[in-house]
Amino acid sequence: MLAIRSAHQNKKDVVLNRFSDKQKILASWLALHRISGVGPVTFARLLGQFGSPLALFSNPKTVQGVSEQIRSALLDPDWDKAEQDFSWFDEPDRHIVTLHDPRYPELLKQIADPPSMLFVQGDADLLSSWQIAIVGSRNPSASGRDSSYAFARYLAQGGITISSGLAMGIDAAAHQGALSSQGKTIAVVGTGLDRVYPAKHRSLAHEIAKSGAIVSEFALGTAPHAENFPRRNRIISGLSLGALVVEAAIRSGSLITARMALEQGREVFAIPGSIHNPLARGCHQLIREGAKLVETAADIIEELGALAGVEKANEGISASVEQAKNEPDGDYQILFDSLGYDPIGIDNLIDRCGLTAEAVSSMLLLLELKGQVESLPGGRYVRIGN
Repeated sequence: MLAIRSAHQNKKDVVLNRFSDKQKILASWLALHRISGVGPVTFARLLGQFGSPLALFSNPKTVQGVSEQIRSALLDPDWDKAEQDFSWFDEPDRHIVTLHDPRYPELLKQIADPPSMLFVQGDADLLSSWQIAIVGSRNPSASGRDSSYAFARYLAQGGITISSGLAMGIDAAAHQGALSSQGKTIAVVGTGLDRVYPAKHRSLAHEIAKSGAIVSEFALGTAPHAENFPRRNRIISGLSLGALVVEAAIRSGSLITARMALEQGREVFAIPGSIHNPLARGCHQLIREGAKLVETAADIIEELGALAGVEKANEGISASVEQAKNEPDGDYQILFDSLGYDPIGIDNLIDRCGLTAEAVSSMLLLLELKGQVESLPGGRYVRIGN
């Protein structure tokens, strides 16, 4: 047994001696993170005992309060796998953010079980930016998808980072809405960063990584197991000042995210819908339970100032949004110019402006959120702003 432990110690020394002192610290975090059974709570307890994973591995026989399986694994961590992990992250846009890293977001530290490590592809500094989570159904209605896109676009124009989970439906629309305004968005995923799930979002993930960030607490190679996504959801809400639920059925992962947000002391917003729409029932239930009913994105911006408790920051966000409202991009200007002060049907409006039906529908919703357009019965719209 002594010879085996000596061999394990030699293996550790061989691997760690390839690294600088700073790299040794990160490699030891990676090795501890990969040990089966060491989740966020156990990891935090071990940090409390030893101060750092490197100190733990220097004297693993003294560890207390863990199972025999974990105790045995601590004597023989997979240093080869840790080295492979470290090599993958040895790129300018790939980051390992530990609980001891100053880039680790303070809001996330406040939750009951903060991840011991965050793996980030993209801009790690975004982790501490003002964020609003937008979540909802994977199979939304057309209006739900449009709402997610428009709310995200509007909020991102005001300098708020949009966080979501890269899932189909509402999540994807939220990411796309933020990107469309050159805003920032974070995708928190339930796999290792070397995988994209769902696979059809590979292009979207690439765009997010270029101007925002993709975040995971899961080691490289982790597949999209069902149990990963509730864990992922607590990070989405934990990073954010509040969570907006756009559409959700009664039994929905989005409601799990909303309840996690409430437990974490975050604000929850919900968009109401038709009483005949099953995807609105989850939002209606949240509103009955105390979520804030949201009709416009401005409602969220107003609330964020109170949540953060920083009046100047709220004024800065509001000023940014006002600037965005007054500086529409080319297509929005074309659509706005095509509207008159007399009601016009959407089909006639599409013919007049020459834009696609999908684009016109999404832009009309955003213009409504800005208070520049009013929708009337019969699918008609009228210009009410300048």
